[in-house]
Amino acid sequence: MVVLHRCPLVRSKLLQLILLLTACEMRSGQLHYSVPEESQHGTFVGRIAQDLGLEVTELMPRMFRMVSQGRRDYFEVNLQNGILFVNSRIDREELCIKTPVCIIHLEVILDNPLRIFHVEVEIKDINDNAPLFPAAEQKLVVAENRLPGSSFPLEGASDDDIGSNSHLSYKISPTEHFSLDVQNKEEHGESLVLVLRKPLDRELTHMYNLFLTATDGGKPEQTGTAQVLINVLDVNDNAPVFNQSVYKIKMFENARIGAIIITLNATDLDEGMNKDIIYSIRSVNPHNFAALINLDQSTGQIRLNGELDFESINLGEIGVEATDKGTPPIKGHCKVLIEVLDVNDNAPEVTVSSLSVPVPENSPPGTVVALLSISDKDSGANGQVICSLHPPGLPFKLTSTFKDYYSLVLAEPLDREQVTKYSLVVIAQDQGDTPLSATSSLVVPISDVNDNAPTFAQPSYTVFVKENNPPGAHIFTVSASDPDVAENALVSYWLDEKLWPLSSYISVHSESGKLYALQPLDYEELKLLEFQVRAKDAGLPSLCGNVTVQVFVVDENDNGPAVSGPDQDTVTLVKVPVAAGHVVGKIHALDADSGYNAWLRYELHDAASGLWRVGLYSGEISTTRALEEAEGGNSQSLLVLVKDHGKPVMSTTATFSVSLVASAQAAKSDARLSGMGGNAKPLADSANLYLIIAICSVSSLFLLVILVYVALRCQSQAKEAMMYGPGTATLVCASEVGSWSYSNRHSHILAGVSGEPGAKSDLMVFSPNIPVMAESGKELVPNAAGQVSCSH
Repeated sequence: MVVLHRCPLVRSKLLQLILLLTACEMRSGQLHYSVPEESQHGTFVGRIAQDLGLEVTELMPRMFRMVSQGRRDYFEVNLQNGILFVNSRIDREELCIKTPVCIIHLEVILDNPLRIFHVEVEIKDINDNAPLFPAAEQKLVVAENRLPGSSFPLEGASDDDIGSNSHLSYKISPTEHFSLDVQNKEEHGESLVLVLRKPLDRELTHMYNLFLTATDGGKPEQTGTAQVLINVLDVNDNAPVFNQSVYKIKMFENARIGAIIITLNATDLDEGMNKDIIYSIRSVNPHNFAALINLDQSTGQIRLNGELDFESINLGEIGVEATDKGTPPIKGHCKVLIEVLDVNDNAPEVTVSSLSVPVPENSPPGTVVALLSISDKDSGANGQVICSLHPPGLPFKLTSTFKDYYSLVLAEPLDREQVTKYSLVVIAQDQGDTPLSATSSLVVPISDVNDNAPTFAQPSYTVFVKENNPPGAHIFTVSASDPDVAENALVSYWLDEKLWPLSSYISVHSESGKLYALQPLDYEELKLLEFQVRAKDAGLPSLCGNVTVQVFVVDENDNGPAVSGPDQDTVTLVKVPVAAGHVVGKIHALDADSGYNAWLRYELHDAASGLWRVGLYSGEISTTRALEEAEGGNSQSLLVLVKDHGKPVMSTTATFSVSLVASAQAAKSDARLSGMGGNAKPLADSANLYLIIAICSVSSLFLLVILVYVALRCQSQAKEAMMYGPGTATLVCASEVGSWSYSNRHSHILAGVSGEPGAKSDLMVFSPNIPVMAESGKELVPNAAGQVSCSH
């Protein structure tokens, strides 16, 4: 926390500096605060909402939250005023040990839209630790024959604080024989030495009791004290000497237990027992490093006694003494510095701090799906981590946001109808010689949006319905599919009545798509219904699809033949003699049905006399033999039976009256008619006229039959299946005696158009030359050309 001085000028300059630093941090996307350790709960740290450019009122609606990576919740934010404050006690020495800069990283996350801010809180050291000596009492044995200038190492104090709070100064009780010398070498560290200034005289003084005081540089300063007891002996005057005062050793943290770290060697110029040396450990720093080493007192070998861990201890310091066996014994000293080298023995760790699923399929590229943090306890290349996403080819990518923080973002558009969820594996791999990796599996489900309209299996349907159906009969079912899910795939149906109203003819079930005929259909009134069925899903907004349905009404034989001439009371006069096959008249009949049902045949009800015959399909009545003049004066009434080819067969009868008149009688009759002022034409002229008309009709029909036959042959060779869709539907049938065809344009025809009452709009062609196709009365099957053919 920044402490403002009382001087207004200084306070103003400091405020300007703080604002400048804050602006720089905001431009870099990171805030930096500082707070002293041991601050009380509730201690003000900073106005984080204001510094982030946020309004206090939007903190709760945007779900403001703060994450402290790998730490306890030392800080909290008051959502009512946006102030960051201390939540729990912070001990810098516990948190960061001897790290020069102690930083707690905070991650601030807001939603709607998602934003991430990184905040650093530096924990400032206070002078809350006094210097501490490893032992309250240090004992030295000094021979009285030691020369002035001799030095004796002392154990210095340690201070858990940092910076000036850990800078120690020493002083010792004043005496004329000893002085304190502090040697501060960057290479070997700080050494504390007691220097002999004047020769000793054991007979005068055999013991010196001094107090060693360590004072740190904090404000206020703190001190620590140790007692130094110096015992003066009057014996062995040569101390063992090591060949080096400081030994530097490097070891990998995976060194095996029992490995030799170093073999120390000290020499003593004395002879005999005074030359024999025993090695011992005087001090170990840090203290827990002592359990990892073992010193052989006789050989001076230092062996590894436990497992090293670079992440726990990266530097060990051992103070070794070499003591001879003289009386009194004399000691030599050295220091062994062991640097622990890192090996790649820690795999990276992947932490998913936020996962926003499911992801809507219409999310734009760049949408943040998850937030991840990566850590590795190793150092150097062993702690450098590279993240990747597997399997490749997925519509996601990893982007680095800040140091070891990553965002999983959408890289490509999604389509839930293609893939409903994605299984991702985030792989974090370090850069060690033998790389280690860690994985984190994520499942990202994709949520549906209404982006697909209902579709039908084909663009149109053709339905054939027999006339006279019962009301409410189910005639067809349409079905549309929607690849979306839930309400986006819930399809309802209705009829599009924009072209013409259908409500009196057809209805559709909104859920099942079943089509119903609401009333009996009559082929003679309505031959074709063409309409559109629309399908709509229940999404927001809803989407629609449509299909064209053509309902052909199939004719049933529900109309009998109707005779239109000649009248029953009309008598046809035939002048004899006539040749065999002479046509005397014709029965005219029509059938309101179509196709086979309207194809008429004529029979004489009683042909016992054998004098007359009727054309099977023409209705023409002719003589079976030549008639002589002697047969004139006879009259007969012929009963002709007219039947159609439907199933069941329907029929009617017609009476044809004929009178044979001899030539002389005919002349008298003509004269009588002429004398009465009548305008009737002679019978011969009428017969000739009929004959000419018949010949022309037969010739025209024959030519038309030939053309139809050629067209049908071409169609039958090109297409063999039903083809649905708008166009002309042609009904073709054949029997053992010939064939006929019916063609009508797709439309809802309610009445025929002709030049005479009762005429049909059908085209009926009879040709005995067309090969046999089917028997009458069989099912009508449409072929690929849009035709309907009779089938067995």
